[in-house]
Amino acid sequence: MFSLGGLSQRVDETKTWDVLIIGAGPAGLTAAIYAARYGLETVIISKDIGGNVALTDLIENYPGFPEGIKGAELVSRMHEQVKKLGVPIVFDEVERIDPTECAYYEGLCKFNVKTKNGKVYKARTVIIAVGAEPRKLRVPGEDKFYGRGVSYCATCDGPLFKGKKVIVVGGGNTALQEALYLKEIGVDVTLVHRRDKFRADKILQDRFKKAGISAILNTVVVEIKGDQKVESVVLQNVKTGEKFEMKVDGVFIFIGYEPKTDFVKHLGITDEQGYIPVDMHMRTKVKGIFAAGDITNVFKQIAVAVGQGAIAANSAKELLEEWKTQVNEE
Repeated sequence: MFSLGGLSQRVDETKTWDVLIIGAGPAGLTAAIYAARYGLETVIISKDIGGNVALTDLIENYPGFPEGIKGAELVSRMHEQVKKLGVPIVFDEVERIDPTECAYYEGLCKFNVKTKNGKVYKARTVIIAVGAEPRKLRVPGEDKFYGRGVSYCATCDGPLFKGKKVIVVGGGNTALQEALYLKEIGVDVTLVHRRDKFRADKILQDRFKKAGISAILNTVVVEIKGDQKVESVVLQNVKTGEKFEMKVDGVFIFIGYEPKTDFVKHLGITDEQGYIPVDMHMRTKVKGIFAAGDITNVFKQIAVAVGQGAIAANSAKELLEEWKTQVNEE
């Protein structure tokens, strides 16, 4: 991810924005591009730029790049487009969204968006595009050794393990992709997957097999051990129950994602898993709040997130036009 520490922009906190976007991954950046081109006053609040995409080594299924494109480069191009349109980005995390001034038009409210830095921003519409964060194994040693052998980002930490032995945990596209990347940069990789077959696309499975990466199937990690850093893992066969210890220098975990939507649960717009259901216009249960990207629990692909971001911005525009028409008639 790109930290916004040196890029965060100061904005007028007394201003009421037409569109306030939370998150600067593909969905949020696309929403900003469309909203700005519609002439809407738009601001982004995000803890980083790019989210999980910026951490992906190579993206091979995004249209227009038949040879693939680095995740960081794709995000950089999107970010550059947002900058050219003059959309400010505030480096912060949203803590709470509260409706305010709700009396003037058919349940449509303005919103106060409070951040962890104690700032409050005002908006007529909000687009939530915070994505989802890597899911944890939740086993002993995982939190203790995070940053000391436990990682959720091969692109970030892989070079530190050249010539060393690691396991990659998972069986989907991301797990195989990251295992291939680690192998390419000289890391000794073994993949550990809890099922008897992979869920990844066939093209990735073929490439994985050709690369000669070893795999341990029907197996889960039950403990990560070490002193000051990771030294071994305890694995368990899910069919026989047999446990065995394996010496490794690192554990890379790619077992899916989970939403971080505590900041909107009081609004009643999340489901049991914490995702935000939307209709075909990206509308949530609260009028004026839209959602886009992985946070909506759709097929987790960049192309999908980009499309949803565009739809969300268009829906926000239509709602604002509807509201202005109503106000003028009054």
